[in-house]
Amino acid sequence: MTATVDSSSRTLTPVEQDDGDAPYISLVIPCYNEEESVDELVTEVIAVLDDNKLDGEVVLVDDGSSDRTWEKLSGWAEKDARLKLVRFRRNFGQTAAMVAGLDHARGEIIVPLDADLQNDPKSIPNLLAKIDEGYDVVSGWRKARQDTFVSRRLPSMIANAIISKVSGVKLHDYGCTLKAYRREVLDPVNLYGEMHRFIPVYASWSGAKVTEVVVNHRARKYGTSKYGITRTFKVVLDLLVVKFLGTWGTKPIYFFGGLGFLLFGGAVMSAAYTLYEKYVHNVWAHRNPFLIITVFLGLLGMQSLFLGLLAEIGIRTYHESQARPIYMVRERTNVTRRRRGENLS
Repeated sequence: MTATVDSSSRTLTPVEQDDGDAPYISLVIPCYNEEESVDELVTEVIAVLDDNKLDGEVVLVDDGSSDRTWEKLSGWAEKDARLKLVRFRRNFGQTAAMVAGLDHARGEIIVPLDADLQNDPKSIPNLLAKIDEGYDVVSGWRKARQDTFVSRRLPSMIANAIISKVSGVKLHDYGCTLKAYRREVLDPVNLYGEMHRFIPVYASWSGAKVTEVVVNHRARKYGTSKYGITRTFKVVLDLLVVKFLGTWGTKPIYFFGGLGFLLFGGAVMSAAYTLYEKYVHNVWAHRNPFLIITVFLGLLGMQSLFLGLLAEIGIRTYHESQARPIYMVRERTNVTRRRRGENLS
């Protein structure tokens, strides 16, 4: 398959080809300046496929590396047709690389993992065992994580606790790339920014069965981490977007309208207190700061209501222009799938 990518969102357009039967599993590995680890990485993932007799492919996405990553990957791909390579024109980020890998993967089960050798490919069979039990998403848990505590593990613990609390999906390790997904739970998910870590949340909200298993985590062998403590702040901001879209994504007027009524309520209370001060304590309104608060809250409430109406128009345009459904169907029995507006016959 060949494709073009023009942004960090899911704008990759695969060109359909007859690739034969789809494999059972697709390993998706974003790579960025990983020339030192490429040889060991490919050797390990191929060994896992061979040793466990897995019908699989390995989709490696070079996210605009400036070293010899692509050259080394190309050498391996010439030897083993199971290696599928995608190369970006420049660095678009991990989420874009993940999306490109998902778009090119053909397997029934998708397993992403990092290219820095910290994710142990030998943990993959444990993930697949849980998939066989009937789960749709199996998240890896780096229980014995081999990273520095202050700069990596502590911020991750805080972020995981916040995400679990806000989303309602209890996982110990959202940041672990090593996960297993059934393809059908990934197909409806569009990823932007740094949203790849929230795929289990999206899947759970769509009705998927989510669990986690402990996976082996290894100390970084080559180079240095490309992420710092500032990534935690990005996670919090992304979480706000996820929470808003998940809770009010199809009814934003409830959020903005509720906020507007709350502000109007504050304005009414402030106005009542202003009148009380005027007629009981003889405090002139123009000398009472609560008059300003009344006007301020009233204007904010009105703006919030109008913003909610604009958001309703925008979200309806978004869903209708893309024919995007507001529900997800697990299975059908004796029902012919059709497009809206068409008659069943």
